[in-house]
Amino acid sequence: MSVRWLSSISRPRANAPVFEDVTIVVAAVATAAASMIVVPGLRGVAGAGLACLMVAIAAVDARRFIIPDELSAAALALGLAHAAIQYSDGIGEALAIAALRGAIMALAFFALWAAYRRLRGRDGIGLGDVKLAGVAGVWLDWTSLPIAVEIAALAALAVCLVRWLALGRAISATTRLPFGLFLAPAIWIAWLGETLLRQIPPAWGLG
Repeated sequence: MSVRWLSSISRPRANAPVFEDVTIVVAAVATAAASMIVVPGLRGVAGAGLACLMVAIAAVDARRFIIPDELSAAALALGLAHAAIQYSDGIGEALAIAALRGAIMALAFFALWAAYRRLRGRDGIGLGDVKLAGVAGVWLDWTSLPIAVEIAALAALAVCLVRWLALGRAISATTRLPFGLFLAPAIWIAWLGETLLRQIPPAWGLG
């Protein structure tokens, strides 16, 4: 949820910018620390970089309804580096697979963008979301990609329901909602989840 929306409920507007900035910094530090604790070494450092970039993307999208290309490009490059670190014995293959996942995810979101624009005559998602989907493809395994998208979609739906039920704000087909605000954190959450699962030994290997 946008920290701007949260702060408008609980604090005077004069204090909102400071509250938002502090929240962003705390979120970046906490997620970066969690990444390095869960995954020691270079992969953890890369995960910390992903965490900071996803927090930055979410914050910018919440405020300006735009995902800066520079942040997406940095996350993409870091994702390729992460793939090379993770599969150091087969770097070429790892980079090719990561790039393929990224391309497929970007193309899928681009098709969604184009179809909605053609049918409704306006944008449903932005091209920044298309690029962010490509970032997700580079970072996440095939099984984690739909989980990240589902987390983002459910979080966005929950925010809509809160705005409608709790705040009494009208919601229509033209209501703007920054999807990057939800997809960016979902990418990091899915990455952390799949990393944790890899560390759990098979049940038949215990004892």
